[in-house]
Amino acid sequence: MSQSGTGQSGADLALPEADWSPASLRAQFPILHRQVNGHALHYLDNAATTFSPLRVQEAVAGFENHSRANVQRGMHQLGVEATDAFEAARGSAARYLNAASSEEIIFTSGTTFGVNLAAHCLGQLLRTGDEIVVSVAEHHSNFVPWQRLCERLGLQMKLIPVQASGSLDLDGLETLVTERCRLVAVSHVSNVTGSVTDLKTVSRVARRRGALLFVDGAQAAPHGPLDVQALDVDCYAFSSHKCYGPTGVGVLWVRDAVLQTLPPFLVGGGMIERVTCEGTRYLHGNRRFEAGTPPLVQAVGLGAALDWLMELPWPAIRRYELGLTTRLLQGLSAIGGLSLVGERQPQGRAPIFSFAIEGCHSHDVCQILDDYGVALRGGHHCAQPLMDSLGLTATSRASLAVFNTREDVEALLHALQRTVELLR
Repeated sequence: MSQSGTGQSGADLALPEADWSPASLRAQFPILHRQVNGHALHYLDNAATTFSPLRVQEAVAGFENHSRANVQRGMHQLGVEATDAFEAARGSAARYLNAASSEEIIFTSGTTFGVNLAAHCLGQLLRTGDEIVVSVAEHHSNFVPWQRLCERLGLQMKLIPVQASGSLDLDGLETLVTERCRLVAVSHVSNVTGSVTDLKTVSRVARRRGALLFVDGAQAAPHGPLDVQALDVDCYAFSSHKCYGPTGVGVLWVRDAVLQTLPPFLVGGGMIERVTCEGTRYLHGNRRFEAGTPPLVQAVGLGAALDWLMELPWPAIRRYELGLTTRLLQGLSAIGGLSLVGERQPQGRAPIFSFAIEGCHSHDVCQILDDYGVALRGGHHCAQPLMDSLGLTATSRASLAVFNTREDVEALLHALQRTVELLR
């Protein structure tokens, strides 16, 4: 995937391209060797949740079996080991994003929690009449929290429209983002169309108006290390379970200059400096936003996943991915009655492919594909404003991961042709 401003933070750790192959990656995912309905598994629902390699599973098991304890305040050996592992995972997240410091990393339960945390905390700094700009293409998790904040505080929410392809229409952004705008919220990559947002253009306009830029990176983060400094954004959120890590954990990166201005979200143990009967002083920095026992086991797994991702030879993987994307786009275009949602060109997009088939419900399509061992997702993909803009109710969606192969693509195209013959 071509990502504007994407950095190769882990390039110095990358394996030589000669040591990489799709088969070598697949060998690290035991689940790929199972069968579904008597067929080999062809898993193409990675935009929803992807699998964890053995290295991640071993890191989680190793922590559980040897170092499980609570973090930060334990003076015993297990507590020290747990804290070290937890903070090492924070360091891995900082390197993956090329953050200025690991102190800018907040562990959350996932992207949804990260957006809600940001909306709640930033909302305490906003006033009636302020404006927030959000794109129509957002996942509900990066739309509804801002919508609710505007309703609660009397803010005005303005919408960036989409083109017919589903890509953001940024032509009117200069007019849309006014001096009253306090924040712009967009996704880095659409979870429906695979379109990559031109974050540099959005950032340039936001900076000119003095607005902050929040980015939902849930669909971009799985496709290689990022550089939030080069992207020139203020907040960036992503989820572990889409990045080959455990469920129940995610990352919210907040630029330090912004982080230090934010009031806390949840309160409780772990984020307190001093409590008296008269009042409470909170810790500064990222720990202010990690009340209670954090998802420490999951964070250790996420750290292992990000380390694993940083070691992959991304130039070789992206060339291979481009070949799969080209073949998949060609194959989809040859199926009668199928309409692809999104860009038709293989370059400059993420490997996410949504399509509708005339006269066929997306749920029926996905259920029949499952009979062939092909796993896709059907529905509105938590993006109903985008669906409304495109005149759609639902689509079927295929999404590739680093372990997918030409065989997966061909299995999808073959099964899809049989599905269309059956349903139409």
